[in-house]
Amino acid sequence: MSVRLTGTVRLTVAQALVRFLAAQYAERDGDRHRLIAATWGVFGHGNVAGIGQALVEHADAMPFHQGRNEQAMVHAAVGHARQTGRLSAHAVTTSIGPGATNLVTGAALATVNHLPVLLLPGDTFATRPADPVLQQLQVPYAGDVSVNDCLRPVSRYFDRIVRPEALIPAALEAMRVLTDPAATGAVTLALPQDVQAEAYDWPAAFFADRTWRIRRSSPDEHELAAAVEALGGAARPLIVAGGGVRHSGAEEALAEFAALTGIPVACTQAGKGVLPHDHPQDVGAVGHTGTAVADHLARTADVVLGIGTRWTDFTTASGTLFGHPAPRVVNLNVVAFDAHKLAALPLVADAREGIERLHALLGPHHVAAHYVHEYTEEKLRWEARVDAAYAVPDETARPTQTQVLGVLDTLVDPTDILINAAGSLPGDLHRLWRTRSRDQYHVEYGYSCMGYEIPAAIGVLLAAPGRPVWALVGDGTYLMNPTEIVTAVQERLPLKLVILQNHGYASIGGLSEAVGAERYGTDYRLRADDGGFTGPPLPLDLGANAASLGMRVLRPRTIRDLREALADARAATDPTCVYIETETADSVSGPPPAQAWWDVPVAEISTRPSAVKAREEYDRHVTARRRHL
Repeated sequence: MSVRLTGTVRLTVAQALVRFLAAQYAERDGDRHRLIAATWGVFGHGNVAGIGQALVEHADAMPFHQGRNEQAMVHAAVGHARQTGRLSAHAVTTSIGPGATNLVTGAALATVNHLPVLLLPGDTFATRPADPVLQQLQVPYAGDVSVNDCLRPVSRYFDRIVRPEALIPAALEAMRVLTDPAATGAVTLALPQDVQAEAYDWPAAFFADRTWRIRRSSPDEHELAAAVEALGGAARPLIVAGGGVRHSGAEEALAEFAALTGIPVACTQAGKGVLPHDHPQDVGAVGHTGTAVADHLARTADVVLGIGTRWTDFTTASGTLFGHPAPRVVNLNVVAFDAHKLAALPLVADAREGIERLHALLGPHHVAAHYVHEYTEEKLRWEARVDAAYAVPDETARPTQTQVLGVLDTLVDPTDILINAAGSLPGDLHRLWRTRSRDQYHVEYGYSCMGYEIPAAIGVLLAAPGRPVWALVGDGTYLMNPTEIVTAVQERLPLKLVILQNHGYASIGGLSEAVGAERYGTDYRLRADDGGFTGPPLPLDLGANAASLGMRVLRPRTIRDLREALADARAATDPTCVYIETETADSVSGPPPAQAWWDVPVAEISTRPSAVKAREEYDRHVTARRRHL
């Protein structure tokens, strides 16, 4: 029996907000979580006397984590939200000025990936007793603009609380958006620093426990009938599973549907792991970073069922992948905007609900036995290529990047979680990694944000205590955002950090070479006498940097050393870094090459032969692009 609170409670705006957030819950299918599980903060004059004081006042109700970089705090919150299946989120509070603008990249990442995070940046005075104040951006044509307006285009909901009573509808609307499967992402409540500290008589009912039920939308019957008709007539159907499958918790429904119909399942970066690698219908990654078998099936599929995917250029190989003369696309997606992409037959619904309805209407044994035999044999051939990339002919040699993954592959079990976001690792992981559980593979590729991995791993560790969590980073990514190592040390979290030192931007360096830019500005090298970047590698010691921030650092030099170091790190109960210099793929066997194209326009005219050749190759590929109409 619920009790409705009556009367009023006198609190400041900041105190009221913290107390309100502590009473919010999210529930789906009977699984109930605290909606705002904790607050991250870096304090300054725009929030220390408001939200900062409120967090002290209500420390028993709202856990707090001290961050070092505002962008990193959002990444940690996003990692937590993804690990909890979007049933729980974190809040992030900052000062005004640079503290607030540092949120923009993290907010964009959260919104692109449909992951909930609540942003609480301080703002300039609403009453304007002094104008300008420290860190205020003055806009001559608009007195009501602040730097927080930068957050509008990257937020799913934005409001500025200029009066205490305005907090009530804004806070409720913020919770609604955070728990909306189709609209969730970054939510921003900008808080003028004077309003934060202002007292108000709040309705006591504002602070009552409130549960936000996350709905599962059912498909429209007409859309469902059209989808069933298309799939029912398909000779070579293919499922492309995206992150929406994970967000819906539809992994088991998809596994059963694929097994009983025989339809093969390829995966995007966000969808990798929704089926374990040894599921008979799993054919691995699709698109530019895809497997040979998945990309072949995509090129020959007559019907493609996309489930929870945004159809990015990597997935579609920039519009060149689906090569059937008249391919039909069916999109099952909770977001109508995404369901209509590629001129598809839309099936707007929750992924699990949609899969279950399709399953009931299509029935078992949908595809021909020869088709199943074809992709099963191709999958075996691809697995042999993965084995070759992972092979270690000499334990005393320095490892390649793919051999590092191969060694790690021999050590992990379904409880391990791998986190990555940018560089050459996402491609290798997407193509090669053998996922063992639905949440083992955590690669942020919607925004592919360098610097995501370490803070996101902290968020995952907070959501999944006791599980081995690996942040895999290259040297370029590490240099972008290593500061949250201090947070891991402070919180005593057993972060397992693997730094691959290859002296530059390996991924963008390879792309630079492919488009005729000749790796210019992509290596970490001393300036040569002629002013170019042709000198020796920079004398960087990122392991020493990690150690200076409080991590225990292991320095393997050979593959044998690496095997021991990774095992040591996996068993460690304190933050541990494995720092390894990798061999380049030029000198030893590397990963299989890209199985599909990606459109990066090349200079149409150039005096450099490399660019001219690259343009010829570009013109050859671009002719294969098609518009789905």
